[in-house]
Parts: sequence; C-alpha cells; structure tokens
Amino acid sequence: MADKRSVFSLNLGSQRVGAATFSLGKGGVLVIKDFNFTEILGDPAADASRVKQLEVAVDELVGQMKLAKSPIHWAMAGQSVFTRFVKLPPLGNENVDKLVAFEAQQNVPFPMNEVVWDYQFVGESKSEGVEVVLVAIKEDALNEYNDVVEDSSMRTEIVDVAPLALYNAFRYNYADVEKPSLVIDIGARSTNLIFFDGQRAFTRNIPVGGAMITSNIAKEFRLPFAKAEEKKIKSGFVALGGAYADHEDPEIAAMSKVIRNTLSRLQAEIGRTTSFYKSQQGGRAPELIYLAGGCSGLPYIKEFFKEKQHIPIEYFNALRNISLAPELDSEKAARNAHSLGELVGLALRGIGSCPMELDLVPDDVMRRRDITKRKPYLILFTFSLFALLIAGVVYFKKGAQIAEERSTEARMEHAQLGKVDRDIMAVAKEKEDVDLLYLPLREAVGDRSIWLQILSDMNSRLINDLIWLVEIEPLSGENSVTPALSASRSSQGAPSEMGAPSRERGGRAAESYVDTLRVRGLYRQNQSGEAVVYGLLGRLAESEFFDLADYEKKKSEIVVVVETGVSGEPRWAHAFEFKLPLKRRIRMHGEKKK
Repeated sequence: MADKRSVFSLNLGSQRVGAATFSLGKGGVLVIKDFNFTEILGDPAADASRVKQLEVAVDELVGQMKLAKSPIHWAMAGQSVFTRFVKLPPLGNENVDKLVAFEAQQNVPFPMNEVVWDYQFVGESKSEGVEVVLVAIKEDALNEYNDVVEDSSMRTEIVDVAPLALYNAFRYNYADVEKPSLVIDIGARSTNLIFFDGQRAFTRNIPVGGAMITSNIAKEFRLPFAKAEEKKIKSGFVALGGAYADHEDPEIAAMSKVIRNTLSRLQAEIGRTTSFYKSQQGGRAPELIYLAGGCSGLPYIKEFFKEKQHIPIEYFNALRNISLAPELDSEKAARNAHSLGELVGLALRGIGSCPMELDLVPDDVMRRRDITKRKPYLILFTFSLFALLIAGVVYFKKGAQIAEERSTEARMEHAQLGKVDRDIMAVAKEKEDVDLLYLPLREAVGDRSIWLQILSDMNSRLINDLIWLVEIEPLSGENSVTPALSASRSSQGAPSEMGAPSRERGGRAAESYVDTLRVRGLYRQNQSGEAVVYGLLGRLAESEFFDLADYEKKKSEIVVVVETGVSGEPRWAHAFEFKLPLKRRIRMHGEKKK
C-alpha cells in the first residue's frame, strides 16, 4: 500500500483508461511518479459490453501500477455527465443555495431524487449576478462506475468530471496565460471544449471524436470497426487543404480526406460554440488554442486547426509545472503530456484548493467519509466506554446485595398493588355498566332541542316567498315514525293507526330512530320555473343536519316529485316533495301505556 503522501488518479475515458501516481515533493510541488494507459474497444456498437471492458481495463491498471487498497480520485467522461452553466441574479449569501437548488430543478433533465449533483461558482461575484456550473449524473449510472472502481480493490475518495479536472490542470500549468484561450480535448466518443477568459470558464461536450473518424473510415472502406481503428492508427493523418499533393497511396489519401471531413464537422461545432459563448455567456473569442486528448496526436491535426482558426495552436502540456520522479521515463512523459491533463487535475485535488472542486461521490462513499471523520471521536468514546464498563462492574458487584434486598421489597409491594389494581378494575367495570344504563337518557337530553334546530335551519333557507313548506314527516327507513301532520282522524277523533309507533308486549312502545325527513311544500312558478325548488335543495345541502353530499347525482333518490303543471292551466302554486336523509339518526322514545 502506498504512503500517505501519495495521490492516485484514474480517468475512465470512453476508449482509453488512464491511471497515474503522484507524490507531494518539497515545497508542496506535485511530482508524477508513474502513469499508464489501457485501450478498450471504442466501437459504438459494443456499448452493451462497455462496463465489462472497463472492469478489465481497470483491473489491468491496478495490477500494473500496484494500486490495490489505494485511495483514488477518479473522473468520468464529459458525455456521461449533464453540465450546465447558469447565471444567477445578485442575492445575499443566505439565498444562494436555495436559488441554485431551484435552478438545478429547472435545468437537470432528470428527477432530482434520482441524481447526484453538485455546483461550483465560476469567476468572481459581481453586482449584476454570479455564474455557477451545475453537474449531475443519474445515481444508478454513478454507482455502476463506482462499483467498477471499488470492485478493483481501490477506495473512492473524490469523483470529478473529466473536462473540469482538465480545467484545474490548465489553471495550474498555464497560470501565466492572460489571453482568452480554448482547450480542445479530442477524445474517442466526444470532444470537450474548455474556454478560459480570466476567471471565467465555460465547457461544452461535442459528440464528435476519434470513434466517429474510425466509423467513417470503416464505412468508406467497408471494414470492421477494429480493422478501421488499426488502419487509422497505423497510417492515418489529416489531409491538408490547398495545393498539396495527395499521398502516393490512393487508399491512404482517401482515408486522410475522410479524417479531414470528420474534423471539419468538429470545426463547425467549435465555431457555433464560440459564437454562443460570446453572445450568451459574455465571453471573448479565444486567441490561443491548446490541443489535448488521445485523438489530438493525429499527424497534421495541428496544421488543420491553424488553417481553420487563424490563431496560434499549441499542444497542451499537462506536465509544464509538474516535476518528474527520477524513475519516470522522461521521453514517455513528453510523448503523453497532452493526454495527462485529467490525471493531473485529479491529483491537484489532493494537495490543496483548486478553482473547480466539484464532487459527485455516491451515497455510500459519503457515509464512509462521515465515519472516517468521526473515527477519532469513536475511538475516544470506545476507550471511555470501556473505562466506564470496568467501573460499572465494580460498582454493580458492590451493589448486587442491595439490589437483591430492594428486589424482594419490590415484589412484596407489587403483590399489594396487584390487589389494589384488581379493585380498581372492578370499579371501572361497574362504572362502564352504569354508563351503558344511562346512555339513552343522555341521548334524550342531548336531542331535546334537535327538532327546533332542524326546523330553524330549514326556515333560514327559505329566502323568498316563492316557496314554502306545508308538511314535514319523520321516517325510519321508508316507514313513518309518527302520523303525518295532515293525516286523517277516525270518527272518534283519534289519529289513524297508519304510521303510528309499534307497541311491545306489556304496553311499552318500541323505540324508533328517525333517519329521513319527508318534506312536502308548494312553490309559485316564476320565470325560473322549478329552479326555485332545486335552489332550495342546493341550500339544504349546505346544512349540517342533512346528508346531501353529491346531491346532484342523487336527485332521483332525493326529489320524489316536482309538479310543473299543465301549460295554460291556471294554478297559483305547484307541489313538490323531498326525502332528506339525516347525517345522524334521532331517537324517538316510545310511550308507556297508562
């Protein structure tokens, strides 16, 4: 396992996986001790096996560089992460986090509970507002990448994004460059554009890279992707524009033109991005361009961009301000300096503050960090607890006899309290029986004014003289509980038996409950016709006494009849009848026989 002063970087590129080992030299200087790359199949048709290929590539690098059990800083390719630069209005520091969270919800194209995201302020705060960069990745994709890393026996410490790690490497190595600059990082699947202008920054990922060049060669020459990639590496170059003679081999000359055509598409995207950066982000056009990435090693690619951009073009040197360890091959380092930017940027996160310090670690890593931070306190707590346990053992041995004596006293007291508890339970049962006995009386007292309340409520809803009630009859189900107010009387002057309360044996009337009121009334027709009746029904639905929820859907059950009369028939009023269910049943107490 490496010493504590070592820093380890891993870049999970789309076609090339790189790893490097750094150490901290005297005066805080970063020293590169070793690095290596492993190529994986870049065929877009093989995406289904990409994770397995990454596992093999990472395992190979771990074995070559002896990175097992090492804490690692790793980065994902730019196309794997959603990145957005957002301008914020000027707000107080206490409101910035809320505003950034709101902007993230508006811009991230995934549900926020399914992503891991972070943000970083870009440049200096100004009165007209500040700019932040938002980065987000779906949680399941992040966990998949992290499993590849940690299953190779490494331990994740920091998770970064490749173009932003490259941004830190440029700031560290080219701090003396004051002109607005552009780094063109040409990878296998895509190209990252990183704009630098003072303290400002802007990045964009373009889906044009080395794999597209290879796919176009494969299509042109009808070759498998792997054969086309081999052909590109062996003899591919960028065809020069203007009056230059073609290569003597017609096949190589044709391939060079395919490469040039693909890069011309990339050039067009660079032009559009630069225009957007100037018009929408307020930046300046670059005056210097630096080429980085594995595909930037194609012959004559520098001349191609110089011809198109008309500004100085250089290769990015990620080791410009990095010291080389004595055991490192300097020629190998020089050949690969333009491809080491992400690895250097990741290492810089371990030696001090960086301009970009975004971190997309999974939840498991975040919990592990918290445990690591608390570890000294946990150790101290464990020793303290152990000491307390020893003191406790001594104390409890001395107190065992006292505890036994008090336990005996407690058992005796428990027996006495058990008798009291049984007495209390008996009294409680007696009280429950009394409550049940007097429940009808309490209900009767509570209902003594219920009819006055109901009649008063109904009267308050007769808002004009177009409608009035003539009969209110209480019902139990469909049966009348008492004779209707308009019921006929017998010849002796006694009420008829229809609807009278039933009698129990011994002369006691059986108790009934009123659950419905049958209401009959009259209304005078005006221009609104029977709407007067339905208006009353709607007002009764607002009453606290009637169960008329969704009464419009139940009109056929509630409205028994509404007479409209015959056209031309002279009538001063028309009858209507409602059946209004009550929200609460009302007890009707029977009579005792004299």
